Amino acid sequence: MLAQIIAVGSELLTPARLDTNSLFLTERLARFGVDVTRKVVVGDDQNRIAQEVRRAREDAQIVIVTGGLGPTLDDLSREGVAQALGKGLYENPEIIGWIAERFARYGRTMTDNNRRQAMVIDGAEVLPNPQGTAPGLYYRDDAGVVILLPGPPRELRPLFIDECEPRLALIESPLRYHTASLRIAGMGESDVDARIGPIYSIETRAVTTILSAPGEIQLHIRGQASTEDEARAIAAALAQKVADELGDRVYSSANEPIEAVIGTLLKERGLMLSLAESCTGGLLAEKITEVPGSSEYFAGGFVSYSNESKVRWLGVSAETIEKFGAVSEQCAREMAERARDLAGGPGKAVGLSITGVAGPGGGTEKSPVGTVYVGLADDGESAVRLLRLGKERDRNRELSARTALDLLRRRLLGL
Repeated sequence: MLAQIIAVGSELLTPARLDTNSLFLTERLARFGVDVTRKVVVGDDQNRIAQEVRRAREDAQIVIVTGGLGPTLDDLSREGVAQALGKGLYENPEIIGWIAERFARYGRTMTDNNRRQAMVIDGAEVLPNPQGTAPGLYYRDDAGVVILLPGPPRELRPLFIDECEPRLALIESPLRYHTASLRIAGMGESDVDARIGPIYSIETRAVTTILSAPGEIQLHIRGQASTEDEARAIAAALAQKVADELGDRVYSSANEPIEAVIGTLLKERGLMLSLAESCTGGLLAEKITEVPGSSEYFAGGFVSYSNESKVRWLGVSAETIEKFGAVSEQCAREMAERARDLAGGPGKAVGLSITGVAGPGGGTEKSPVGTVYVGLADDGESAVRLLRLGKERDRNRELSARTALDLLRRRLLGL
């Protein structure tokens, strides 16, 4: 069964907003054997919305329209879909009562423009929205299903799960899908594909997608079969073959970010982590603390950006910086060791450090832009890794942080 998603909102055509709803919907639809074949963003224009709905219905049995259900004059999804279906709109008094009650709950009076949210397409079911004032709509005819959902993710997600999924479960689909995911560190996209291409290319019952990001590769393997159990078995078997080929480069088979994997390893070993960052400016600490519960293993960190802060805050030797420079193997090692010592010392803590030239300026003949040292100190011999990166500041910072995390992962695993 095929689906298409139409995200409505002129703001989604600008850099200010991203359509994250489509990613959520694609993942949830796959559980019902529904394959999303196209996603499109359209501005707040009734005729264009109608045009996209008509076109989508020619190719897909399920069309989902997100956004454009608010109370303002530019919220035109109901009108556009009704136009495409050749249906009228009527005002539902029950919805007006819901909206008025919600406003009263917060000590407010419903304004008249909120009545727009009570407009329902003839023949459509109303989908209650406890998280907001705009209900969803579910329309079905011989050509398929059209679903209208509010744009805010905190409203769309529970509404889709609670109201749409039970309805979709009643629609028979010849296929079911299941996706297995692997995350890979320390390899480029072409290197990964060269290794695993001969493995996944011969499996006709699965589709493999390789996604590249600075410092990591995400591999998504979607099995397809007549039952979900069969699809899961196909995806799992292929994922295992790929993991066997790539070995310890695979850091997660549960689609966990590397910082979550590291958190588990640190807790298992009873170790605290402390950071000393320079050119990454706290990016490494941000990644670590994005994981809920990271306070169990993350002691804290220093953003020692200047040479003076490296000496005064961390205790790096002034002689080291004077003799070798702040961007050096020696400085990275001392930064990691001091971070470790301040968090409890050998056997109790691990120190990670990053120092380098992120760019676009600031490079020297000895340390050109993209020169980065990553240091690690635990209860063994301190290690330092030299990176020779490019001239893009944001990419250099991201790669440095992810390299540090993978260095720590490998050390904790004894690799």
